[in-house]
This record gives sequence, C-alpha cells and structure tokens, in this order.
Amino acid sequence: MEKSFILAEFWGWYLILFFTIIMINTKRVKQMYEYVKDEKLLFIISLIAIIIGLINIMMHNLWTSDWRIIITLFGWIALLKGIIFFSYPKLVNQKILSYWLKWFPFLMVFMLFLGLYLLNKVYHFIIY
Repeated sequence: MEKSFILAEFWGWYLILFFTIIMINTKRVKQMYEYVKDEKLLFIISLIAIIIGLINIMMHNLWTSDWRIIITLFGWIALLKGIIFFSYPKLVNQKILSYWLKWFPFLMVFMLFLGLYLLNKVYHFIIY
C-alpha cells in the first residue's frame, strides 16, 4: 500500500504542476505540438514514456476496484503511448495529435481534478 501512496503523490503532483504550467504559459501547448512533429524528439519522448510506464507497472500493477487502479492505468497508458509513438510516428503526427488538440482543454481540467483526487488520497484534504 505504501507504493500506492508514493505513486499517487508523484502522479498527483505531476498532474497539478503540468496543469499549472500550461495555464500560466499557454504558448507551451503549441510548442509541445511542434516538438512532437520532430521525429527525433518524438523518439526521445517515446523512450521516456516507455521507461516511466515500465517502472510504474513493475512497481504497481494492481488491478483492484479502488482508487489504486488509477495508478496502474497511468503506467499502462504511459507504456502504450511510448510504444505507439515509437512504432507509428507518422500516425501520431497526422491523426492522434490533431484529435488530442481538440480535447486538450477538457483533458487539462480532468487532469487537475484527477491530480487533486490522488493528492487527497495521500494527504487527506477532504475527510469523507
């Protein structure tokens, strides 16, 4: 259970920091989109995603029916994202990113609430 709290804290802070940085500097969204168009950078991004996904899965591959499944899903999503980016860079640039940009504002709000939810599990902001 301690690994769950450590990873919940990591992912919670990551999501909130990412949300905050994007909201403060909105030009970053366009920059990220441009960076991913470069296949050399996409290669590095995919390797980092694969490494983060594998580490997360190796530490926390719990398929439970409680909040801990979110952490497991983060690992699997990171791994799958890395594999797709590595294997199909042209598909990523043509289809996936244009679709992702349409939903980006909704994803940002979802990430904020998910980050707050995970940090609440660690720090118990809200008692229920």
